[in-house]
Amino acid sequence: MKARGKLTPHAPLAPLVWFKSGGNADWLFEPADADDLISFLRDLDPDVPVMALGLGSNMIVRDGGVPGVVVRLGKPFARIEQIDATTLRCGGGASGILVSSTARDAGIAGLEFLRGIPGTVGGFVRMNGGAYGREVSDILVSARIALRSGEVEEWPAERLGYTYRHSELPEGAVVLDATLRGTPGDREVIGAEMDRIAQAREESQPLRSRTGGSTFKNPDGHKAWALIDAAGCRGMKLGDAQVSDKHCNFLLNLGSATSADIEELGEEVRRRVQARTNITLEWEIQRVGVVQ
Repeated sequence: MKARGKLTPHAPLAPLVWFKSGGNADWLFEPADADDLISFLRDLDPDVPVMALGLGSNMIVRDGGVPGVVVRLGKPFARIEQIDATTLRCGGGASGILVSSTARDAGIAGLEFLRGIPGTVGGFVRMNGGAYGREVSDILVSARIALRSGEVEEWPAERLGYTYRHSELPEGAVVLDATLRGTPGDREVIGAEMDRIAQAREESQPLRSRTGGSTFKNPDGHKAWALIDAAGCRGMKLGDAQVSDKHCNFLLNLGSATSADIEELGEEVRRRVQARTNITLEWEIQRVGVVQ
């Protein structure tokens, strides 16, 4: 495997994900730029799986690690360019905070909610990331993606087939950049809304913890946290994994939890909610890799 970027064998992934747990990637590839990534994918054996990794905020990496190549987009993919008065082209590695701040400074409203999502543009596009009543499908014009084959295609938003926290982005594809559109707005009003979102997160979520963000999708007509609370799971522990006391839809690694502990705790929460309410919670967190 040839590349200009950094290619690391048997790379530990735990330091790169918020839970700080899990095994190694067979290979970790941090491409130098888009051309480097495209040629790497084109030359890679088609049987080798590829997975993109953003900030690792909404992910459980299982203890057996991730086979194949994990692609992590660094600074070369975090650039943001203003296309017109209300449109930004954002690199797949740009964070939600960077995108929303750039939009604020440009007087573009409608992207404030990205301040409340701890991830990157690539992850938002794949998962239809959302918060505070908005989601990426509301603002996405198109995404430029590198397919597993190394071909590059520009997909309009409708081709991504968005539903709640889901898209039809192909397996092994990597989001190079995305074009996002808001509406004209007042910088001070936009800034105030971003501050409100940051404050709301601070008050309601365990931000200083090893967590994976929102664990389960909100079922139709329900809030996942309220179902979990009603099932008596607030503060429940398994080894060093715990259901957050502060926000029941967050799982925590108190220090030395394995990914298996965290995932099993989540499954126990699902069982208890099912038994009490007959509602099946669906995982929102991505669980990847091999169970040890």
